[in-house]
Amino acid sequence: QVQLVESGGGLVQAGGSLRLSCAASGLTFSNYAMGWFRQAPGKEREFVAAISGIDSSTYYADSVKGRSTISRDNAKNTLYLQMNSLKREDTAVYHCAASRFASYGTNGDFVSWGQGTQVTVSS
Repeated sequence: QVQLVESGGGLVQAGGSLRLSCAASGLTFSNYAMGWFRQAPGKEREFVAAISGIDSSTYYADSVKGRSTISRDNAKNTLYLQMNSLKREDTAVYHCAASRFASYGTNGDFVSWGQGTQVTVSS
């Protein structure tokens, strides 16, 4: 079955940077769109970014656009999220997810989820 394992989270000061990774197995990684989502305490899970499997087109939530970059290395079956200029409101558990489809369409297309990695931004 599909396994997604996130890493790279931690405690960082506001204005700092982190690079999250997601190691994928159990699927032909390059065939599927992948995404990052986050969930802060007491809040709903929200979309952060996605990348298509066909042409690596990227999509971002307005809250992270210009500060974050999603990328993938299909040879390593790994998804990344580079986050810069971090803000306190970026504090959340970050999950990577695999879509049912090659192209990113809707957030409901994501069907496989990792356990998440905690990102905490201090002021």
